[in-house]
Amino acid sequence: MRSSLRLDAVLVQAVIAGALSFSHLHDLAQAAGQSGWKAWAYPVSVDLLLVASWHRLRTLRNTDAPRQAAWIWFTVALAASLGANVATAGLLDLADVPDWLRILVAGWPALAFLGGTLLAHSPVPTPKQDEPAPVPDEAHEEELDQPGRPAPVRDLPVPPEPAQPEPEAIAPATAAPALPAVPSVPPALIAHARKLADSHQAATGHAIDRDTLCSRLGVPAPMADAIAAQLA
Repeated sequence: MRSSLRLDAVLVQAVIAGALSFSHLHDLAQAAGQSGWKAWAYPVSVDLLLVASWHRLRTLRNTDAPRQAAWIWFTVALAASLGANVATAGLLDLADVPDWLRILVAGWPALAFLGGTLLAHSPVPTPKQDEPAPVPDEAHEEELDQPGRPAPVRDLPVPPEPAQPEPEAIAPATAAPALPAVPSVPPALIAHARKLADSHQAATGHAIDRDTLCSRLGVPAPMADAIAAQLA
């Protein structure tokens, strides 16, 4: 209730101040030789230039564009309104207006037209945009857990290539054949492969095979066999 009463009081005050300023501008224009509808057009022109410049300042608030022009026209319109209020307060004889004031009043339409045109047709710059926040790791893991979604290889640790054994001298006929080296698998890759295997099991009803592991993880066949052995 208090906020409503305060808002109403502000609106009433704004209406009273606007009406008084409008009347002072009309009286000054009429005293300067502008009669009939022309005297009523002057306060409308001053108030419109004041509103247009203030709107331009608010538009440029979140940009890096210069605001000097908008401030200049706002000051010109404010000086015209304030000058009319002071001039009609008894400091100026409205029955004998000086020639310089008649010149200012007569030249005001061209000045207001120039200011309003520049403010209305100036390009509006694009507001500054904040940089997008990085995606959290948890959300990224949830995307990887979706069934049927291939996991990007760039987000996985690249497993080391199995070392190729150097050629050795011919072993005696009685020596036992050397067993192929089992590539080591990082724990993070095993954990991610287990998630893929669970998703594949839930989607197809079958356990994931070596070829699917190769294509989903982007690893060679020996590494896929080692991963499948640990998933079994």
